[in-house]
Amino acid sequence: EGSAIEKVGLLKMDFLGLKTLSIIEKALKIIKKRHNRALSMEDIPLEDDKTFELFQRGDTIGIFQFESEGMRTYLKSLKPTCVEDLIAMNALYRPGPMNLIDVYIKRKHNKEKPEYPHPMLEELLRPTYGIMIYQEQIMAASRILANFSFGKADELRKAMAKKQPQLMIKLREEFIKGASENNIDEKTANKIFDKMEKFGEYGFNRSHSAAYAILAIKTAYLKSNYPAEYMAAVLTKNINDLKEVTKYIEECRRMGIEVLGPDINESEYEFSVINDNVIRFGLGAIKNLGEKAVEAIIEERRENGSYKNIFDLTKRLNLSACNKKSLETMDYAGAFDSFNNGNRAQYFS
Repeated sequence: EGSAIEKVGLLKMDFLGLKTLSIIEKALKIIKKRHNRALSMEDIPLEDDKTFELFQRGDTIGIFQFESEGMRTYLKSLKPTCVEDLIAMNALYRPGPMNLIDVYIKRKHNKEKPEYPHPMLEELLRPTYGIMIYQEQIMAASRILANFSFGKADELRKAMAKKQPQLMIKLREEFIKGASENNIDEKTANKIFDKMEKFGEYGFNRSHSAAYAILAIKTAYLKSNYPAEYMAAVLTKNINDLKEVTKYIEECRRMGIEVLGPDINESEYEFSVINDNVIRFGLGAIKNLGEKAVEAIIEERRENGSYKNIFDLTKRLNLSACNKKSLETMDYAGAFDSFNNGNRAQYFS
């Protein structure tokens, strides 16, 4: 277990598999195909006016970590102008520190003066307007005020986060002793430690929050600068979740992007971009239509051209891959509507 691994001096690492990385990768491929622009993850800037305007409007549906309704409301009040604001919001928007979001917003917009637990901490806490948000700030504060070593500061962080009362009593004594060497009296040291302990219960890891905020900015850049390509990627990576697909189609409509239904002659397996304002539904998103059936349809179409009508389709398809059930499912979804020589009931019959 993690705790045992750390006790014997081994390094414990957590790896997160994030769908967002796949969405970005897919969007970049669509951009390359449509605009012949070979953007890489590293090319996406962290400072872009259109990107921050998107955050300021709260138009963050489909944006990593920032798409909940509550978060969007706070973003409209915060009007973020830099990466630091998004790192802070990501750390604050969780049970515990959430009540500090309004304080952060007021202080950012100079409606409230920042307060610092001690003058020695002003430089450390200036970027967050006097609010202790990150675990790293608690660690740094113990080093500044009580001369803790890096190792001791990390021990304090763990004790606070994992709620180890016996160890906290010992560390409090060491903190007060160290603070006295910096001419901080016992009462003040206790008061500061109480505040650190309270924040330590929910203090978020800054490096984690920063990594997430950077990913959010990259997704927001793509949404604000390549909206159709980005939304097609988001829809594709949620292709098996009807609820999510419906949500993102609604967002496309709000953005002025039309999502056309599936079409036997135009749809790919995934959602595809027809032009800057039009996305075509992917055949792979049709319920009960298997991947093998879609592959057979697309492969035949690429080799021998568009299907002329329902009879041409059934003559040319490998019916062991694409059977009667598959055809009925596509008919229900309107994939044959472009044939213009019959209606869905007739095709079904």
